[in-house]
Amino acid sequence: MIIRKSIYVMAAVLMSGLAACSVKEPATGIQTDIDKTPQMTEDVVDGQLLVRFDARVSDILDKAGVTKSGPMAPMTRSGVLSVDEILDLVDGYQIERVFPVDMRSEEKARKEGLHLWYVVRFSEDHPVDKVAADLARLGEVSRVEYNRTLKRASDDKPTPLTMERLNELAANAAGGAFNDPLLSDQWHLVNNGNLRPTKFIKGADVNVEKAWDLTTGDPSIIVAVLDEGVDVSHPDLKESMWVNEGEIWKSTEDNDGNGYIGDVHGYNFVGKHGVISTDSKYDTGHGTHVAGVIAAANGNGLGISSIAGGNGSLPGVKIMSCQIFSGVYAGTVLEEVRAIKYAADNGAVILQCSWGYISGAANPMEWTPQYSTDEEWETYNVLERKALDYFIHNAGSPDGVIEGGIAIFAGGNEAAPAASYPAAYPDFVSVAATAGDFTPAVYTNYGPGTTISAPGGDQDYYWDYVDDKHRLGEVGCVLSTLPFNVSESGYGYMEGTSMACPHVSGVAALGLSYAAKLRKHFKADEFKNLLYDTATPIDDYMSGTKLYKKYIIDLEGSAPYMTLNMNDFRGGMGYGQVNAYGLLKAIEGSGVDMTFPNLYVAVGGQATAVPSMYMDGNSFSVSVSDTSVATAEIVDGRMIVRGHKAGQTEASVTGSRTDKFVITVRESANGNGWL
Repeated sequence: MIIRKSIYVMAAVLMSGLAACSVKEPATGIQTDIDKTPQMTEDVVDGQLLVRFDARVSDILDKAGVTKSGPMAPMTRSGVLSVDEILDLVDGYQIERVFPVDMRSEEKARKEGLHLWYVVRFSEDHPVDKVAADLARLGEVSRVEYNRTLKRASDDKPTPLTMERLNELAANAAGGAFNDPLLSDQWHLVNNGNLRPTKFIKGADVNVEKAWDLTTGDPSIIVAVLDEGVDVSHPDLKESMWVNEGEIWKSTEDNDGNGYIGDVHGYNFVGKHGVISTDSKYDTGHGTHVAGVIAAANGNGLGISSIAGGNGSLPGVKIMSCQIFSGVYAGTVLEEVRAIKYAADNGAVILQCSWGYISGAANPMEWTPQYSTDEEWETYNVLERKALDYFIHNAGSPDGVIEGGIAIFAGGNEAAPAASYPAAYPDFVSVAATAGDFTPAVYTNYGPGTTISAPGGDQDYYWDYVDDKHRLGEVGCVLSTLPFNVSESGYGYMEGTSMACPHVSGVAALGLSYAAKLRKHFKADEFKNLLYDTATPIDDYMSGTKLYKKYIIDLEGSAPYMTLNMNDFRGGMGYGQVNAYGLLKAIEGSGVDMTFPNLYVAVGGQATAVPSMYMDGNSFSVSVSDTSVATAEIVDGRMIVRGHKAGQTEASVTGSRTDKFVITVRESANGNGWL
């Protein structure tokens, strides 16, 4: 959603954009061995520093036990004498690993060097820049970064859908699989051009209606929503929430051993508990709105439709809520990076991020521009980059639908001729926003760094559509789910690249669902390129001008008339508008066929796999060569493998075909084979 702030200069209201933070100047990170201290910025958290230890002291950290520390079990000593001496001088009282130990992924975390990152806490009476400089001088420390406060994804409340409008549409809802009454107002999903014919074009949507004939989603595909919390009890979302089967609701223990307590539907990284919240006084419902676009339940006769929310009889993709914002109490970089790694480790393959920094090309009269180049963002945000690298390299599975993960970011709302970071970085998908006629939304960033477009709404453009059913151009915004404390009806309108972004996440999730149905396997980059290659070209619409009223939601009738030169956007909206049906058809002839994976199991333990994920068949059988090493059986469509002694044995599973695989039994391992 667009962030707006009430700064009245010559009766104008200046937008503040979709930013994670606002700084006086770009934050400077550690660039050399001599200069390892970052510069101070106004968003720095006092009394905290993010420290990367030199790999040479890894054994010391392990022996001191601090390696096993985390948000649930911080320690008071690092075991590194030089570090502890400095912290003693500044009343240091806590040190913990940035990324808690999860034995399923610890091997991968160490390979990426994530185990060397710690957060140290000390008295706020001591200047954080002075402590940073002192730590940076130590040979045992390779990098120091400030823990910065992230800005909330939105400052504005949405426009609620009235109960009157909900009841009216519910009374006239169509039947069939997609009997959701609000679908008729969701032009961004199905645009028939008749909602308001002068500024809507038939087909100016994500082309999902034909795609629904092929698939409506698959529960094995998990989308992590890094945002405000998702309303897990919303009637249109509760069946779409990811469930961590290894965790117990409101447990006071870490039941599954992943480093987080009570994480049933995700985790509240701000509150440091498993209860996802949406009821802060200043919550906007942003996370719930985003989640609804992706996976609100289809065909339940309630509210909205979504891109990948099933069809009433078959479930859709799942939403994992990774809460990094909560009202005015925003999370920090610490919570952000923890959420990113958590998503990868717990099965998410798409990272939905409707937040980012201010574009470096933003108008400095209205904004505080930030990162302008890949090198600048990389240099000044090492920990953030490391976490995102971990996700795109380690999410998914070599044996599953996708190997690696896809990070999708909103491109920003400063009307700047360059996308914001991290979206603009080449490894990530950067989303610009369009209106219901393929024209660029008047607020959207565009140009370098932008890779794809999607409907984001354009309230200022639809200013003239006000009647007894719609207010202030809301018809041109994106309609989705909201918490009931934000909207009495549970639904409402928002706009921004924040809203465009989940359309791309939803289409990507739908595509992976179809790949799962066809039992196709993709590398993450390969799949991302398909997303780009199948986009609908929209450059032909980038000509002439469009008239809008700037800040119509704030100034109403007194909002000034403005003219957008659409020629400026030609070649700047990425590959085009995301196209669900085009993506699904391209998947049919791409990727490789999945084969049954090798399995790992501990002595005396067991592992499970589902053969139907890898081959067709109504029934399956399994054969193991050396039953003294391991045995296997099919129970209710699942293969259960039990380890008896350390070693390896060949095995085969038969359905529509026969696949050979290897069972490895280790003396000590979890179900995934990690030591």
